[in-house]
Amino acid sequence: MAALTISKVSKSFGPQSVLSEISLEISSGEFFFILGPSGCGKSTLLRIIAGLERADGGTIAIDGAVVNSVPPQKRGIGMVFQHYALWPHMTVAQNVRFGLEVQRLSQDEQRLRMSDALEAVRMLGFEHRYPHELSGGQQQRVALARALALQPRVILMDEPLSNLDARLRDEIRAELLALHRELKLTIIYVTHDQEDALALATRMAILNAGQLVQLGTPQELYRHPSSPFAARFLGEANLLAVAIGETNGRGLGVATLVDEVGITVQIATLPSAPSSGLLCVRPESIQIYKPDQVASIGGIKAKVTRVTYHGSYEDFELLVGSSTHIKGRAMGAGRSNGLATGDQVSIGWEPSEATLILGAE
Repeated sequence: MAALTISKVSKSFGPQSVLSEISLEISSGEFFFILGPSGCGKSTLLRIIAGLERADGGTIAIDGAVVNSVPPQKRGIGMVFQHYALWPHMTVAQNVRFGLEVQRLSQDEQRLRMSDALEAVRMLGFEHRYPHELSGGQQQRVALARALALQPRVILMDEPLSNLDARLRDEIRAELLALHRELKLTIIYVTHDQEDALALATRMAILNAGQLVQLGTPQELYRHPSSPFAARFLGEANLLAVAIGETNGRGLGVATLVDEVGITVQIATLPSAPSSGLLCVRPESIQIYKPDQVASIGGIKAKVTRVTYHGSYEDFELLVGSSTHIKGRAMGAGRSNGLATGDQVSIGWEPSEATLILGAE
């Protein structure tokens, strides 16, 4: 049975539609991400799941039971907010026990659950400290312990890592992943940060302007985006306008770059009828060959217009023909092999590394 079922949920504020018939099914034990830009409706959807907002239409079901009319405190949901929402005048122990006191559990049960939750996030021994005496990462752990103490069926997270620096974000990501695997938690995590999603999600949904754009695993969405928006939102992408022709006799299709005369590329899949579309190729899939290799390699002729050094990788801006700009990325040891702005190179990619998005942008 699904831990959470969202069926045709819609929400408007006045004349502004925020969510339009969103349907999702999230299994028990998933680390599920709802991803999208600011204003896409993701936080509103989270608040509807939590019971802090009412949907205009559709249903929310937890473990098969519709909870539209159930108050937040009775839905079996724990929530970790963006700014932690810890009470500054309360100790760690008091913050973690707060929700348990609302539930009117016995003192012994409260102490046991608080201790178990703090142990799970490695914060035992900090019970008597106040939030201002903790680091950002420690405050994050306490906020998670408070949610765990409620023994929720589902935990909701609203951009909980957005206030942390890059190094601490990496540490907390690793801790969240370990906790998820160890405790088999069902977590629904809302964010605009693609790195968090790619690092943690078992599956994710991309929203844009209140619409569900695409649903799948991080690998599926990154390697095979279904729309230009999904391709651009989840990482960087070259989107090349192509006219699609026939097969080349070896099971691959042939497409012509729309803006460049006579330049063709191979595609792994061919639609049933000739058409046009966009070919999505990630920068790291672009193979770049040095000037002395161009004659023997063949491929698409290009000119290096910019090289940007990033330490562990280098980015290349490449001009194909008169107006097609392509971004390449060289990773790891060797990287650019001495390529410089102005060099004539040859580029290409494996057909399986490119995804065809049918239709115009």
